[in-house]
Amino acid sequence: MPDNFYGGLDFGTSGASISVIDLHKELAYSNSVPYLYSFKNPNSWIDSCEKLLDSLPTKIKSNLNKLAISGTSGTLTASNLNGEPMGNAIPYDQACNENKILIQSLTYGEDDLRTPYSSLAKALKLIDKYGTNILLRHQSDWITGWFLKDWSYGEEGNNIKLGWDLEKKSWPKSYLNTSWQKCLPKIIKSGRIIGQVNSDLAKKFNLNKKLILISGTTDSNASLIACSLGEEDGLTVLGTTIVVKKIIDKPIKKQGITTHRINGNWICGGASNAGCGILSKFFSDLEIKELSRQINPSKNICLNLLPLNSKGERFPINNSDLEPILGPRPVSDSVYLHALFEGLAKIELKGWEKLCELTGSLPKKIITIGGGSKNPQWRKIREKIINIPIVSCKKTTSFGTALLAINSK
Repeated sequence: MPDNFYGGLDFGTSGASISVIDLHKELAYSNSVPYLYSFKNPNSWIDSCEKLLDSLPTKIKSNLNKLAISGTSGTLTASNLNGEPMGNAIPYDQACNENKILIQSLTYGEDDLRTPYSSLAKALKLIDKYGTNILLRHQSDWITGWFLKDWSYGEEGNNIKLGWDLEKKSWPKSYLNTSWQKCLPKIIKSGRIIGQVNSDLAKKFNLNKKLILISGTTDSNASLIACSLGEEDGLTVLGTTIVVKKIIDKPIKKQGITTHRINGNWICGGASNAGCGILSKFFSDLEIKELSRQINPSKNICLNLLPLNSKGERFPINNSDLEPILGPRPVSDSVYLHALFEGLAKIELKGWEKLCELTGSLPKKIITIGGGSKNPQWRKIREKIINIPIVSCKKTTSFGTALLAINSK
């Protein structure tokens, strides 16, 4: 019997990664590449995807049975009816304030959609720009469409910010008589078979011509799957941005909060516009590693920085006008990095306090995944400020996406 492999592709802010697992759910192969162009440019996603497919070992290419794709939650792109991008996507962290009154009329009782960071706000901006003869697709849905050469579908979790209701399994009634309802995808549950890879694409990359595409998920949900989150655990994703998530009893609809359904559990969470992205503006990965060794986590710097990646915040507060506070900068680079770590930890703490306010409890333990989870000094600073035990998960987001593929129905 030939080896069977299952793949997960994840598209983040700075690049794409792939994990391939075998029948025993053991990692068989992994790789990552940076984007060639800007993150907003869908051609960046395809370029990185092609590089990752090209680099796959021949044995994996010919025996890759199923593939799922995860991407940044709330990054929305407009394409023509043939799936070709009309221009740059609107990224997850960009606020669209243009259609406030229209959004209010479309979202009665839907507080979670009444934010300039919602995909609905982005969709209306794209419709204003390109008209209604377009397809509106989130990042992972659009890339899945590229594999199929069929852009009809959208995965449920990716489309919550666009208005999809997980309980009612429908779009809001207010969308029914709009001229743009036809721009929305047909919704499919996460982890379900969509179809086979396009035959020309399979031939181009020497892939198994019977490769099946599985409806994916958001990147933070893929991280949660990778970590096997328990009911009393919390998850912090320390990527370009900070995401916090926990299991809850029933859905919550509040601004800045997203509620998903994963493995039969309701999961609520929020994503900040602060995270490792701000660190990379000041230091290289090597510098962060070397400067971190000079940090004494038991000391307090107390510069009270607010290290947002750019103007505006989604969570723990929702304010598109909030300005970053990145100074005063100390002479010592290690002291400045320490102060940035503290500022990020305080944002994470406020995130957990916000989820506690909404759910009635804090996690007993926080599992951390993402690039920032590997830094022991930052972990100790976070533990001191948040006052909850923290453990690191060595699995990757794309590994979680591969688990979604192997467990698909």
